[in-house]
Amino acid sequence: MVARINRNELEFRFYRPRAHEVFLVGDFSGWDQRAHPMTRSEDGEWCCRLELCEGVYQFKYLADGAWYVDYAAFGVEPCPFGHNSVMVVDDVESPAVPLG
Repeated sequence: MVARINRNELEFRFYRPRAHEVFLVGDFSGWDQRAHPMTRSEDGEWCCRLELCEGVYQFKYLADGAWYVDYAAFGVEPCPFGHNSVMVVDDVESPAVPLG
């Protein structure tokens, strides 16, 4: 799930309680698989906050070597390797609520 914290700050959350490591991977980091490690909470939810400029971004979660799509994001787009999650950052200030 993706929640907008303020104009350009987003919080990505992914529930995977048995995972040992989870990364947020997307076109905003050139698909670098280790650029954005996520932090695990006690309940097994992983979290990562990013500041992104206005635009449309594609991303996935990488948990213990397996790829996962976020169906609670803005949308899902087909790609050569299956599907990517889609996140839209616009120039509108909004409260911290889940998008999608």
